[in-house]
Amino acid sequence: MSAYTLYYWSVPFRGEFVRALLAFAGQTWTEAGDDRISALMEGAVGDMPAPFMGPPVLVDEASGFAVSQMPAIALYLGDTHGLLPRETAGRAMSIKIVNDANDVLDELTLDGGRQMWTPKRWSAFEPRLRKWMSLWEETGRRHRLAGASGWLLGTANPGVADVVTATLWSTMGDRFPALAAILEDEAPLTAALTRRVSALPALADQAARSREAFGDAWSGGKIEASLRKVLAD
Repeated sequence: MSAYTLYYWSVPFRGEFVRALLAFAGQTWTEAGDDRISALMEGAVGDMPAPFMGPPVLVDEASGFAVSQMPAIALYLGDTHGLLPRETAGRAMSIKIVNDANDVLDELTLDGGRQMWTPKRWSAFEPRLRKWMSLWEETGRRHRLAGASGWLLGTANPGVADVVTATLWSTMGDRFPALAAILEDEAPLTAALTRRVSALPALADQAARSREAFGDAWSGGKIEASLRKVLAD
């Protein structure tokens, strides 16, 4: 029996952070599947493993504990598997990074596809994306992150902040090389950290599994198609 059950769509996007953390922690999990997620979302809240408006949802099969919202899941896995700093400041900074990553995804999908990308919208947004990247770069500088060694928050070992950072930028950069080039230009220390953490065996293996399962997909839907179009133009 798998240690966890993950409810997330058959794309990387927000669910990839959970998959990466589970893989990094050496845990096994089962994907509930799109049909099951849709049925739960259309059904009664009382039938949900945890009340949720949209996935991800994670169920710890050993305890029966279930939680929704990606940052809450990252906190739970970080605490459960020793991937968060012990001191309060380090824990707060780790979860801050998780929430920033969540916000970047929202902005890159224009709040879940409420609008589609156009060349004009992308031109106006790119400076903001660069600013987001600079936030990671400055965080690394303040915690003495070196380009070829060390971790984002200056911890002895990689943890939640590093796994989430690497998953955000590597998954995005793999699917959209133009975004990887922007990261290299704007935040070279963050790009180096991303490469270093992504190369760790558990995360490299997970990235390969997701590539095999989901192909080129990132978020899916029309919003991804519109992003691909503006980046190709």
